[in-house]
Amino acid sequence: MRRMMKDSARRLLCAASIVATTAGAAGAGDGFDLDGLVAAAKKEKPITVYDSTGKIVEMAKNFAKKYGLEAEGSKVKASAQLEMIIREARANNIQGDVSIISDAPAAVAQLIPQGFAESWLPPDLAAKIPVEYQDPLTVVTSANVWSYNTALFDSCPVSNIWELTEPKWKAKVAMQDPLGKASYVDWFNQMAKHGDEEVRAAYKARYGKDLQTNETSATAAWVKALAANAPLLTDADAAAADAVGAPGQSQPFMGLISSAKFRDNADKGMKLGLCKDLKPWLGWLYPGVGLITKGTDSPNAAKLFVHFIMTEEGITPQAIDGKMSTNKDVKLPADEPSGIGAALNQLLPYSMATSLDDWDARETWQDFWRMNYQK
Repeated sequence: MRRMMKDSARRLLCAASIVATTAGAAGAGDGFDLDGLVAAAKKEKPITVYDSTGKIVEMAKNFAKKYGLEAEGSKVKASAQLEMIIREARANNIQGDVSIISDAPAAVAQLIPQGFAESWLPPDLAAKIPVEYQDPLTVVTSANVWSYNTALFDSCPVSNIWELTEPKWKAKVAMQDPLGKASYVDWFNQMAKHGDEEVRAAYKARYGKDLQTNETSATAAWVKALAANAPLLTDADAAAADAVGAPGQSQPFMGLISSAKFRDNADKGMKLGLCKDLKPWLGWLYPGVGLITKGTDSPNAAKLFVHFIMTEEGITPQAIDGKMSTNKDVKLPADEPSGIGAALNQLLPYSMATSLDDWDARETWQDFWRMNYQK
């Protein structure tokens, strides 16, 4: 009962915060002084920015060059970012000033309500950013997609996600381990909450009959069947991409990987193809939340960096990897290698509105995967 009361109170506080921020956003651009922010930032110490992609190094250099400031980008996995931000705050020794964290549930459930970090919405850009991405500020949405080897198949050999649970693909599906990658179990929860009927319909489309299951949802039935089909679990996208698209492959694998790995087709001669028209989705989106750490010595420089990455100039190094800015005026580059821009309607979007539910359900989904996974 106490847990339920705490959860309810937390949700009410979160909802109140969203209402307050949204209410102020409409006219928030009035009087915003970007030049004043730049001037204030130049009086502050250099900043460090955490992100889970190495592209943050280039982004920080571009920012520093544009504004004549010092900034360093540091590649840090989302789970490590969470630990570092909390540890630095408790030690009163802030090292990271800005975090772009691909763990929205952790941001909403821990970092913001416990006062370790805060969200800041650039007032002059508010009208360009959909309301659902404003509080906390979602900088980008990134795609994890089903892929295949283009040297072995003329097109995707699978048309329905239920096929991946069949004997033909036993031990032939490569993906990151959901027990080590929280966004994967968040994906399970997002499917169950927002796409369960589509999963159920895909079953009927594949087998010509309604799904009969004792599980709590069609999603749970699919996750259980996938886990039982002995997928090859990796600790990084690179390993999953290699299993699918490395040159000279003779044994076909399907893989679930970040759209960013498609750059390896040109860089490393990989043979990765996008599974367009896979039912019900070819993949899913997850958010990168932009936060400013509480107690930073450079709050204005941190805000200026957040403003910078919400522009086309600032996000370009990530956009080429298929990461999509939430600024509606910013588009993916025409030469983005995965081609995801032409298939956005085939992705399961991430709903920030239920990120707290994802947080609460993580342990349940992890236990469910652990119980059903077979090597």
